[in-house]
Amino acid sequence: MAKILLTHSREERETRFDDVAFAALEALGDVRVNAAGHVLGTAELAALAVGCDLIVCDRLTRVTDDFFAAAPTIAAVCRAAVDIRNIEVDAASAAGVLVTHAGPTFVAAVSELTFGMIIDLARGVTDAATTYRSGSMPTARMGVQLSGATLGVIGYGAIGREVARLGRAFGMAVLATDPHVTPDRDDVRRVGLEDLLARSDFVVCLAISSPVTDRMIGADALARMKPTAYFLNLARGPLVDDDALKEALIRNRIAGAAIDVGNEPGQMPRMDIAALSNVIATPHVGGLTRQAAHAQAMETVGQVAEILSGRIPHGALNGVFARRMSEYRMGKRQ
Repeated sequence: MAKILLTHSREERETRFDDVAFAALEALGDVRVNAAGHVLGTAELAALAVGCDLIVCDRLTRVTDDFFAAAPTIAAVCRAAVDIRNIEVDAASAAGVLVTHAGPTFVAAVSELTFGMIIDLARGVTDAATTYRSGSMPTARMGVQLSGATLGVIGYGAIGREVARLGRAFGMAVLATDPHVTPDRDDVRRVGLEDLLARSDFVVCLAISSPVTDRMIGADALARMKPTAYFLNLARGPLVDDDALKEALIRNRIAGAAIDVGNEPGQMPRMDIAALSNVIATPHVGGLTRQAAHAQAMETVGQVAEILSGRIPHGALNGVFARRMSEYRMGKRQ
């Protein structure tokens, strides 16, 4: 029977790898779990992986070159989400270890949170609720009507398209910028980033994080926005220069911001920015709904099943280098 290591802590299992997915994984092999109550370091991970064939990896555990050298029986690492920045894929390839990741099952979840934040920014929901909870009467403020406003979407991937669809449903004019994708509808206008920033009432950053897009939203970009406009980031923290964003918010160069991600560990928003009065912040929960988390966990279980049957699954990142799969005959140990 195959031996599988699940790196998720108990807390991570409760939110990102539910009991149904865990039972399905147990049906495939002998599952070893992280009982440490914290994120495993390289030495701890290597010790726990002794004798294991495959790892199902959480979002925080780093899987590095040193680990692959210390864990010669590991034939595959399955990341139970899209983001694989905690896994050194080049090192895995050099070691002959297959790396897979799950698909974006969270499109609806992130898109819905995006519009919840847009409405909150436009109507001051959080401000009013917080004031009431403090025992005071909030001042009625003039809101921003979404119908007729302009929505700017940076990054026109699956989430960007869904956010654009929701924007159209609210009667918004939609602008999109993406060097790799052309909008698939006539009522979504493709423009350059500078034009989008200058014209939009709500700017939603959904770009892919890469060295090219690192800090694409900095002081210059924020200065192009209207002082009445709002900025939202539900993609990745490194896309934004946090210091520049804080300065723009403190100086009221933009009206406010909503952030679900930041440059703190675990993609968390920075506390000093999240605490500002014109900011709504959430702790990287864009894709964290039961439905989305379950779908990703079950997709990962399906990938494990394919690997144990000797097949390279959908979602493999380096299948051509997966020599350990044949060496260890995954799924055929007794």
